[in-house]
Amino acid sequence: MSVWALGLNHTTAPLDLRGRFAFALDQIAPTLQSLRSSFATGRHPQVEAAIISTCNRTEIYCASEHAALDHTFGWLAQSGGVAPALLRSHAYTLHDDEAARHAFRVASGLDSMVLGEAQILGQMKDAVRAAETAGALGSTLNQLFQRSFAVAKEVRTATEIGAHSISMAAAAVRLAGQLFEDLRKTRVLFVGAGEMIDLAATHFAAKEPKAIAIANRTLERGEKLASRFGGEAMRLADLPSRLAEFDIVVSCTASTLPIIGLGAVERALKARKHRPMFMVDLAVPRDIEPEVKALEDIYLYTVDDLAQVVQQGQANRQAAVAQAEVIIDAGVQSFMHWLGQRGTVPLIQQLNAQADEWRAAEMARARKLLAKGESIDAVLEAMSRGLTQKMMHGAMAELHAGDAASREQTAQTISRLFLRKER
Repeated sequence: MSVWALGLNHTTAPLDLRGRFAFALDQIAPTLQSLRSSFATGRHPQVEAAIISTCNRTEIYCASEHAALDHTFGWLAQSGGVAPALLRSHAYTLHDDEAARHAFRVASGLDSMVLGEAQILGQMKDAVRAAETAGALGSTLNQLFQRSFAVAKEVRTATEIGAHSISMAAAAVRLAGQLFEDLRKTRVLFVGAGEMIDLAATHFAAKEPKAIAIANRTLERGEKLASRFGGEAMRLADLPSRLAEFDIVVSCTASTLPIIGLGAVERALKARKHRPMFMVDLAVPRDIEPEVKALEDIYLYTVDDLAQVVQQGQANRQAAVAQAEVIIDAGVQSFMHWLGQRGTVPLIQQLNAQADEWRAAEMARARKLLAKGESIDAVLEAMSRGLTQKMMHGAMAELHAGDAASREQTAQTISRLFLRKER
């Protein structure tokens, strides 16, 4: 069995390219179906697959009897509408133990923009559940991910990898505090109502801003989140007309196209008489048109712009990283041992079936002898002799076949299998 992975992340690909390969959670099932259907036309009909798609990465994990990396590359390039050569220049590929190590490091927060952050583990679990629901997981990838979760838990409990970790949301608050003297006098708008916005709203609410509003496509969900922070909810359609009211805008939706355009921001600035606006776009693909960043009095930050802030304090966690890598090494060795054993499963099944067939035949013969009145001792003797003869027949035949060299090799193998001393 072969395991392979390919992906692109915040260290290998620019934001706009990553945006082409971002899949919302509700897109995972049909996307996996498309990927697995593409394999069915070739010589890889049974391929396990999972897709992890976050703000910072998109990764595909596959398992099958034979690796099909080129095919996977071609499918991903086509799905993102880019040339395979462009994708290859920004992507990474991993096989077997390298793929396992990478999955374990991602789950443990060692491959994140925020070293040690815990959010990625939840995102991986969501992705695995989606793959499982779509029927795309088999025993190999299930083992890979369950072991990655176990390794991540051990890293989290046995090291200080998450100590003093600065989240994207905390970084946004820190940057906003550099622009506005007193965040308590600001009005904050959050666009979206997902996990990232929930986290960002929690951080900003701690600074007690003058007002908080949630703009979301589904008003009910927006109202539920807004009620937690004493804020108001508005429809996404009302956003352009009310944008000027807010000093801080934090956006993170699953939209595939920008929802805050250059024109809307220009009109908002005019209405604000060019009082500055602080904007954070945490979405991939972008929620805010990139041209907005060029406007005067606009301070726009994307997930990539926040990288420098969140990396502060990383040196203090290097000792924990070394400890984590030791735990991950052990996890990789364990997984590869399990994967290696999977190759012998068909043979083990055949051996068990053959043994059951021999046992059934000897039991049937024993019953006939008992029915004829043979003594129990004689029947047991005959049954044991019949079983041992069946078990030894193949080995004895091999010892008498072939040339001297092959017989010598067979003799060594038979000695190792049959002449082991009980300890």
